[in-house]
Amino acid sequence: MSSATAGTYTVAVRAMCEFTAKQGDLDLRFTPSPTAQEGIQGHAVVAARRDDNYKAEVTLEGDFGPLHVRGRADGYDPDQNLIEEVKTFRGRFDSIPDNHRHLHWAQLRVYGHLMCQQLGMDSVNLALVYFDIGTQQETVLRESRSASELAAHFEEHCSRFLAWAELELAHRAARNAALEALRFPHADFRPGQRQLAEAIFRANASKRSLLAQAPTGIGKTVGTLFPVLKATPREGLDKIVFLAAKTPGRQLALDAAATLKAGGSIPLRVMELTARDKACEHPDAACHGEACPLAKGFYDRLPAARAAAVAADVPVLDRATLREIGLAHDVCPYYLGSEMARWSDVIVGDYNYWFDGGAMLYALALANGWKTSVLADEAHNLVARARSMYTATLERAALRAARAVAPPNLAKPLEKIGRAWLDASKAAPLPYQVLDGVSEKMLNALQNAASAITEHLAAFPVPLDPALQEFYFSMLQFQRLAESFGEHSIFDLTRVDERDTVLCIRNVVPAPFLAPRFGFAHSTTLFSATLGPWHYFADLLGMPADTAWIDVDSPFHAHQLQVHVARNISTRYQHRKASLAPIAGLMARQYAAKPGNYLAFFSSFDYLQQAADAFEAAHPDIPTWRQSRRMSEPDRAAFLERFTPDGRGIGFAVLGGSFGEGVDLPGDRLIGAFVATLGLPQVNPVNEQLRERMQAMFGAGYDYTYLYPGMQKVVQAAGRVIRTEQDRGTVWLIDDRFARQDVLALLPQWWDVDVTT
Repeated sequence: MSSATAGTYTVAVRAMCEFTAKQGDLDLRFTPSPTAQEGIQGHAVVAARRDDNYKAEVTLEGDFGPLHVRGRADGYDPDQNLIEEVKTFRGRFDSIPDNHRHLHWAQLRVYGHLMCQQLGMDSVNLALVYFDIGTQQETVLRESRSASELAAHFEEHCSRFLAWAELELAHRAARNAALEALRFPHADFRPGQRQLAEAIFRANASKRSLLAQAPTGIGKTVGTLFPVLKATPREGLDKIVFLAAKTPGRQLALDAAATLKAGGSIPLRVMELTARDKACEHPDAACHGEACPLAKGFYDRLPAARAAAVAADVPVLDRATLREIGLAHDVCPYYLGSEMARWSDVIVGDYNYWFDGGAMLYALALANGWKTSVLADEAHNLVARARSMYTATLERAALRAARAVAPPNLAKPLEKIGRAWLDASKAAPLPYQVLDGVSEKMLNALQNAASAITEHLAAFPVPLDPALQEFYFSMLQFQRLAESFGEHSIFDLTRVDERDTVLCIRNVVPAPFLAPRFGFAHSTTLFSATLGPWHYFADLLGMPADTAWIDVDSPFHAHQLQVHVARNISTRYQHRKASLAPIAGLMARQYAAKPGNYLAFFSSFDYLQQAADAFEAAHPDIPTWRQSRRMSEPDRAAFLERFTPDGRGIGFAVLGGSFGEGVDLPGDRLIGAFVATLGLPQVNPVNEQLRERMQAMFGAGYDYTYLYPGMQKVVQAAGRVIRTEQDRGTVWLIDDRFARQDVLALLPQWWDVDVTT
């Protein structure tokens, strides 16, 4: 929430007032609030209406004991001795909740005190300016206060915050002292683990980002957290953010942090951020006090819940612990977790908390000036995940559904979207076609419709029909990405059938969106077993120019893994049918030579089914089991339970699916894998557009679109076989292209690949 150095606790005016002045219900009903860009524009409009002597964005600061309070008043008019705090909104002024106005006055009065101190004034005039984005009208609430009144107000809020700040200062001092003395939790580093840890420590010491390719089995999670914890006191870090693509990765991070806390002797607050839909106690209720009992009086009960969470004698504040504390204090566990992110040292969550357009942790870090070190596990997933974060689609069927339920006053704006859509369809007669950009007519229609729906919500604050609300949110996302449209994205139209089309702003290169995240962080480490070539990730993700790169030495040796290339088989699409019998024969021979548990990976479910059918028909004596489409959690668990230490058989799975990475089957639970494809993405119109754009931007269209993503899946899948230094196994790479030098160069260096088979 703020930073603490040498006994001084620095806090923003807004953050302090949110702590001391927020009261009443949690109310997260969707309201037509302005976007951040609209808010900035609204402030600019208000400032432009003022006299020449008016000063906008006035920096103010002051002290109260160990507290250093700082902020920026929106405006000061010296001719009227008037400080203004501007708040933008939409709709009816009387719909602004009283507890919001209470908070706004608290902030403004703190600014008033700081201004009186700074200019030596006896009194000052204060104005809350509520600016309606829709009508461009101002509603102004005024008062005059003496310097002594404002000083008393300032002291009241500082006193209420000070007890907490002093606890935080004591916590930080104890935490840093303990981390200075922190020792590695195991007798020694594993091979490669020290090399990784030292690289991460150096990256934090030099305030640089790092790309770390580190093999599975070296203890990457402890090996990444430990050096950042050691760097924390020296670098004055406020937060460590550990991001993982999937739940197992987050659990590993929580377990590693608990281990590093050394049984509780290290006063380190570690918490898990959980998705709202998983943490919600009343999914059928809306998020406000009239509908949900855990939202009613939320801010009145939050201080006690917050204190209990800080004092909890637990290894980590995970989802279960936050739920227990939240329910004990009758507050929403999910929003208690959001609050505790402000007061935790290590935060574990999904990529979207830092990299998404509306990323909560990034926004908090930016607002509060946190010095943050970011660790992103399994970072080979980040390119695809980030592309999806900055892609937006509009479906003609969804527009039709929205129009069917829209109130009469919204019919015409939605019809205008339909007419603009028809023009786009006429300009793109092919089944799939890339357009130069979103037309002005479409943008205007979307803007007008979004404004109309927003005004409707302001006038009639009742929930929209789900179909209309879904299309409304899609429009807002589409508009946001249209504003930043450039060569990093393409705009395309896809025909679903004769009636329906889909418009898509499709992100190709996430770099422009992610670069500010890397730039703001003190250090960001992306690590994975498949993070090469480094320039592929640096280019697409927008890593800083001084990003360091390390390829960590493997603890494994070539004699542990026999790698063979079946160079007489082609798995190209046109050769699939002919490949089935040779693949079945190869798998049977390997199984006969060394019976045990194997995984066989194929590029699609169709190919998997054909291969499994052919194998079972030819070798009915060998047990098999298959991954199916949309497997449930219990079905996935049952699939993995077949891999017992004394088991026999072959599990058929899809390359790049849920069994191709993040699966740990050490020892005899898995002794081999067959990878029957290079894993190349399908050649289709969309990927061909990506290839052309990659070629134009980086001169490596085929590699960036097909080869590198495909080979990452291959190496991840093969990496399931050797998990410890005691493991032994076999991998068959089935396709003649695996014998090519450019492909061999993308395989792990410790492999000794037999290409003579």
